[in-house]
Amino acid sequence: MTNSHLVGIMADSHDNKVGVEAAIRIFKDRQIGLLLHAGDYIAPFNAGWMKDIGVTMVGVFGNNDGEKFGLKSRFAELGDIHRAPHPFDYAGKRFLMLHEPDEVDALQASGHYDVIVYGHTHEIDVREDKTVVINPGETGGWTTGRGTVALLDLDSMGVEIVDLCV
Repeated sequence: MTNSHLVGIMADSHDNKVGVEAAIRIFKDRQIGLLLHAGDYIAPFNAGWMKDIGVTMVGVFGNNDGEKFGLKSRFAELGDIHRAPHPFDYAGKRFLMLHEPDEVDALQASGHYDVIVYGHTHEIDVREDKTVVINPGETGGWTTGRGTVALLDLDSMGVEIVDLCV
């Protein structure tokens, strides 16, 4: 059973199997209804580590995702990976997925979206305002030494950052 109003968010997994598997365990335990990945998966084999999530994934490519055809092909059973920016609707909310933070401030100020998700910086950024902005940090933990993901509750529009302990 899933909670359609709980969204799991990850970014910058960078081929870190331990981090990805820890994230998927957390998302399964919390019974998310949707998985978002803000890019930098790196290799297509990452899909194998995520295949048991049991919910649809919406993702965007990151600047390090060179093998786009392979990534789209391997992730097809989970969902789809798009070129950024990627707007979409889910559970009555308007989302915008990005990888790089360019224009995040202007996009937030525009009021066109309920939620903006991005990655790239490997740094946590949570802004709970009229438009919620979320960078979950890095799932891989390679740069900061801290693997993290985010959970977004669409009922309260609250964001929780979860440490992966990787």
